[in-house]
Amino acid sequence: MTENEAVQLCQRGDRDAFRYLVERYQGVVFGTAYNMTGNRAIAEELAQEAFLSAWKGIRTFRRGRPFKPWLMRILVNEVMNQRRRRYVVTTPIEGGDWPGDAEDPAASLESRLDRQTLQQAIAGLSPEHRQVVVLRYFAEMSVQEVARAAGLNEGTVKSRLFRAHQALRQRLSDEQGVAGEQR
Repeated sequence: MTENEAVQLCQRGDRDAFRYLVERYQGVVFGTAYNMTGNRAIAEELAQEAFLSAWKGIRTFRRGRPFKPWLMRILVNEVMNQRRRRYVVTTPIEGGDWPGDAEDPAASLESRLDRQTLQQAIAGLSPEHRQVVVLRYFAEMSVQEVARAAGLNEGTVKSRLFRAHQALRQRLSDEQGVAGEQR
């Protein structure tokens, strides 16, 4: 079944077709929510709410358009609503693994520490910068798709990505300097 076929079936009320879409996108939706909030429980709740909203609004989806940016826009709205409702304070990501990553016993401690450092640096970005970084690189969306999902124009996305890259470079440079001094 293709994504377009699944959407058409969903628009006629087919829950199995929607299950296909959920299975296809649940990892990226949860992972994106997790990377935007830094909290596993909240991310699970947000992902569930995003899929529920998508099911309720599937009839409004314009066929022929990409489904992923539409779904991610719903998720971004859920994250923003959650912040307004609870004033969520995001924290560095727990542990050191990206959500959905399988344990890789062959992974070196150094690469796992590098990834944890990067995750903490991303978690330390402003919500606006973290949002575009997570959508662009974790959710693997184009700048145009990020703009659509975040409700921004492409220039704003590019600007935020540029500033986020600068902040990440600075944070990671500072982190390496501190690590070097401790040795």
